[in-house]
Amino acid sequence: MNSQSDYEPIIRTGSQAPLLEVRRLKKFFPIHKGILSRHVGDVRAVDNVSFALEEGETLGLVGESGCGKTTVGRCILRLLEPTSGEILYKGENILGSSGEKLREYRRQIQPIFQDPYSSLNPRKTVADLVGEALLVHGICQSEEERNERVCELLNKVGLSSTYLNRYPHEFSGGQRQRIGIARAIALNPSIIVCDESVSALDVSVQAQVLNLLIDLKEEMGLSYIFIAHDLSVVKHISDKIGVMYLGQVAELAPTQDVFQTPKHPYTKALLSALPRPNPRKKSNRILLKGDVPTPINPPPGCYFNTRCPEVLPICSEIEPAMKWASARHLCKCHLVDDRRRSDSGPPQDMIDRRKEELYPKSKPDAVIEV
Repeated sequence: MNSQSDYEPIIRTGSQAPLLEVRRLKKFFPIHKGILSRHVGDVRAVDNVSFALEEGETLGLVGESGCGKTTVGRCILRLLEPTSGEILYKGENILGSSGEKLREYRRQIQPIFQDPYSSLNPRKTVADLVGEALLVHGICQSEEERNERVCELLNKVGLSSTYLNRYPHEFSGGQRQRIGIARAIALNPSIIVCDESVSALDVSVQAQVLNLLIDLKEEMGLSYIFIAHDLSVVKHISDKIGVMYLGQVAELAPTQDVFQTPKHPYTKALLSALPRPNPRKKSNRILLKGDVPTPINPPPGCYFNTRCPEVLPICSEIEPAMKWASARHLCKCHLVDDRRRSDSGPPQDMIDRRKEELYPKSKPDAVIEV
């Protein structure tokens, strides 16, 4: 089990305290069996996740389906209660808060959900969907004032104010997602959690919605937690990227560093799967063998050791610590030299031998072109 010090390093791009900081976050879903509903195990959906989000920054969370991205987002939104850990907003832990304190926090952090169809109540008009929060939080005192504010929000997201009294079934998927965005920015939040917010849209509409999110970020000073499985989309919008695998953050670094100098074998495999714009250019595809282990009973040591093409004997025995691969680059892997601590990880000669086996001196190291 990792100590607290293993999760101290957090990438920060500014000198001030981060807007949002997640520390050692865990979310386990209990498994009960039998007539007496005995607790027989847990689904470890999120297991020791830490990161920081600066003001005006976009953090992308990527990984395979079931890696825990959405659960992290729901815990931050307080739609799910974490098993343990801390979520600090402007330096104050919001876990355990309730009443007016929780109400104020939820005003500052809003979601944009994945499905633009099921996330909108089909029985309510656009005025009700976007304007409900304005009345609940006392921003607008009357229906007329609310409608005026909703019209402004619709114009801001590229929709006509004449849509005020229409119902969700009268809109396309892209228009519905714009309504969801208008609802998210209605309270002037500081953080928006975008949970696969463009994955249900076609490519041309995806680009429009992404550009809208970027414009709103600059105009309103928003910070985003952008959850997605498409690395090319995340590259377009994110300032830094966290790569998740089986409930843990495997790599965390600025976007440019992740794409140009990936450190974790899992990140390299994900990047190798990206389609190339030039079909004549050969890609060095890294194929991972086996299936993703179950989060009910993850493998000992590094969770990725059962599929890793660069596995060491120590990987199945000791869980690696989160290490500084460079001044801005964190990676949870035994193969990475910790620039901060020289005494962590496996012996250097073991790493050198393994690297020689994987990359003979006669051949240059494989470079992933993106």
